[in-house]
Amino acid sequence: DTIDVSVDLDYLMGKFDPATHPDFTELGLEHASTKGMYLRKEVYKAFKKMHAAAKKDGIRLVILSATRNFDRQKVIWEAKWTGERKTFGVEDIQQEYPDPAERALKILEYSSMPGASRHHWGTEVDLNNLESEYFISGPGKPIYEWLTENAWKYGFCQPYSEIGPDRPTGYKEEFWHWTYVPLSRPMTKQAAQEMNDGLFTGFLGRESAPLIN
Repeated sequence: DTIDVSVDLDYLMGKFDPATHPDFTELGLEHASTKGMYLRKEVYKAFKKMHAAAKKDGIRLVILSATRNFDRQKVIWEAKWTGERKTFGVEDIQQEYPDPAERALKILEYSSMPGASRHHWGTEVDLNNLESEYFISGPGKPIYEWLTENAWKYGFCQPYSEIGPDRPTGYKEEFWHWTYVPLSRPMTKQAAQEMNDGLFTGFLGRESAPLIN
């Protein structure tokens, strides 16, 4: 079931501070890898129930990333845009991808444009590790198996499925990224209705938004 929630455009684009927003709460270190992470209160309540159930089954869930507002996403995006931070499979992004549209699409395989990240909403968590192999064949395999079997009971699902015939474009599959569906589903619908390419401003590479639609 979804939760009836209506937010404004600034919220959808992450233009707020979760530390001072009344609907958000800071995560405890028993659930998160570092201090200073925030989620919506409803999401954290659901995650704590899932965390406790996983713990009983010998599975430890650790939140590595939660809410990232526009400013935080801008830091990540611009570091990848300039090559200061490596993009997967790329040595020199400015040299290999001089065309802004192609560079944006490469970065967008795993990282959202500022203003377009689901992590803005306080409904998303990245868990345990940010490498696919960790969950496919490494020590995270039982963690992923537990999540795929049980996360739905607490309202969570993996939003990005495998790229293929049914989903030829978009972000690559992220085994670590889980969303709280009762809130993220209506926000996804609202974002699709209210957002457009002209809204993406205030960061390096913003000219690529209308080029790639």
